[in-house]
Amino acid sequence: MSDLFVRKATGLVRSWSVFDAFVYALFSINLITLGFYIFSQMYALQGGLVPALIISAFFILFEVAVYAALIAVMPRSGGDYIWQSRVLGGGVGFVLAVTGWWFILWLWVPLYSDMLRKSVITPLLGIIGAKDAALWFGGTADGFFVTALITLALVSFYIILGMRTYARIQKICFYGGMLGLLIVLILLLTGSPEAFKTGLEANSIALFGAQPGVYDATVKLGQDALAVLPLTGGSIGLIFLTMPYLVFFNLWPNWGATLYGEVRGATDFKRNFSGMAWALGVTTVLAISVLFAISKTIGWEFYVQANGAFWNNAWGYTTNAPALPVWPYPVLLAVFLTSNRIVQFIVVALMSLWWFGWSGTVFLSSTRVIFAAAFDRLLPEKVAEIEPRTRTPLVALLMMVVPSIVVSYLYAYNYFNFQTLALDSTLVISVTYLGTAIAAVLLPYRKPELYKASPIATFKVFGVPLITVAGLVFGGFLTFLLVEWLFDPWLNTQGVAPGLYGISLANTSSVVYMVAMYALAAAIYFGFKSYRKRKGIDISKVHQEIPSE
Repeated sequence: MSDLFVRKATGLVRSWSVFDAFVYALFSINLITLGFYIFSQMYALQGGLVPALIISAFFILFEVAVYAALIAVMPRSGGDYIWQSRVLGGGVGFVLAVTGWWFILWLWVPLYSDMLRKSVITPLLGIIGAKDAALWFGGTADGFFVTALITLALVSFYIILGMRTYARIQKICFYGGMLGLLIVLILLLTGSPEAFKTGLEANSIALFGAQPGVYDATVKLGQDALAVLPLTGGSIGLIFLTMPYLVFFNLWPNWGATLYGEVRGATDFKRNFSGMAWALGVTTVLAISVLFAISKTIGWEFYVQANGAFWNNAWGYTTNAPALPVWPYPVLLAVFLTSNRIVQFIVVALMSLWWFGWSGTVFLSSTRVIFAAAFDRLLPEKVAEIEPRTRTPLVALLMMVVPSIVVSYLYAYNYFNFQTLALDSTLVISVTYLGTAIAAVLLPYRKPELYKASPIATFKVFGVPLITVAGLVFGGFLTFLLVEWLFDPWLNTQGVAPGLYGISLANTSSVVYMVAMYALAAAIYFGFKSYRKRKGIDISKVHQEIPSE
């Protein structure tokens, strides 16, 4: 068997605890970065945000069960790729996992970068009096691309340091970010709508050069943008139409699944489930708490209208510039309740730790999938090499960084309508997750010996393996999401162009991009399979074995 893989063992080490994995999961469904970012773009949807959060979390718990079970059976670096290739076959596993964990993460880099400039760089520069620099970073394509380069440099540095060091960085960011969030909640819960309106007028003019009358002008622009997203309420149908947008934020408690070959105690199903489920639960409760706090002091209607005014202009639906010239970041709006610049800076800086603790997730999980594929000889052996001191696959990291520069450039300057592809970042990964859900359903029947010898064999629902039941429910939820994204059956019924989600088959740029990525993955798989066969290595036999860590 040792001749099938690049070497007898991967060389990776179990340097993370289960708590480290929990923090990683919490950052992966990041309320402050992903949450506020996607909430702001949902302004035209009509399903209540709070019920959508609760119902989506219910379905995502089945995702947690699927991944916790698969990790317990095969706790190997590479996650989805390992499970799919061993249960469904090498071709399916490689194409789905490589596209979902390698190629599509190039598109995530400009999204992470957009969040960096909107929630960290622009607010902090504005608070210290660098108005022109703040507006340059926050409102220009050049500022966007420079931010992407900064993001790539920071993330690469984190990952080069290794898993152990990144875990320490995460913990610092976790505790500091939680302190910042507590302060934000106190500001919102002790403030008043009148104090907010006064603070908004004074601070937006002083920090960002807004014109007097910001509040009323924002309300008018938001109404023109059809900003109606309710905090609660809405029919069950409208709530379900809200979830395909919402899951951009909360579909990721399993983001660390590709790393569990480097997590101690990963064969314990209950501990795996608890870590991811707690991350999902804590984030959902925090989200609801912050949303109600926003409603109390900022005013829910104003917050939604501010988002509509901003994005309606950013997406080119109107040429009317927003009265508030920067993204209406809830943390920034909260610190407008005080005029003390030092307090404002400290709070925004503490909240920026949510981005810094989260940013490594854009590449860390991906490098392990690339590494696993190379270890199976489906990529050059060089890709499977690890730096001996930090146990980091540096070549795999490089294969993320270089293409990300190109994609970030195309996105920042919106070549080929790249900015309409934002939700493709979720769609493609969901296709990968669907493959894993199917693998989970079939595992007890395709790999009975492996299943019976695993710690999850005793978990059943009315005699049916729990992993199969969870896979069916989660797979059904993913199928619903994919139908909504690809076909957008309610296209334009709410007056939203180009449809509710913007990535249906009607978006030619989206279709071409996704087809090209899957075609590239298939070409690499069949090309390397043929090459290895000529060298006397049968890749199909590789995928019948499970590598040793």
